[in-house]
Amino acid sequence: MAESNKILVGKIVGAQGLRGEIRVHTYTESPADFRDLKFADIDLQFVRALPNSPVIIAKVNGVNDRNAADSLRGTELFIGRDALPALLDGEFYYTDLIGMKVGDNKVVDIHNFGAGDILELENGEMISFADAKVDFGKKTITFK
Repeated sequence: MAESNKILVGKIVGAQGLRGEIRVHTYTESPADFRDLKFADIDLQFVRALPNSPVIIAKVNGVNDRNAADSLRGTELFIGRDALPALLDGEFYYTDLIGMKVGDNKVVDIHNFGAGDILELENGEMISFADAKVDFGKKTITFK
């Protein structure tokens, strides 16, 4: 799958229990979206969503104990852009913001530590994405 076609939809954050289940932090609109996702690099089956949380419990084929599950910690989960629903006008995926200009700097990453989305710029500065205006034509992000 081409890098430009890959969308990060979750990350394995650790083991769950003793039988090889894993905890996955989801980046989808709803954690339940993981029920229908198919991954090219990993055979992951949705088990259950945790209430009021972006974390789900899942099972990986061939992983049957806690140590094997925990060895997957940090694994990022990607799917092809074409496997996602079509976007409405004004919607975008965070990956589309990478490389856009904010003033004289480019966006290199996007984080969310629990209090909102943060843009990480190439100069190391981190700024809140709140009240941002995205111009895809100019490939810029400005703030009110």
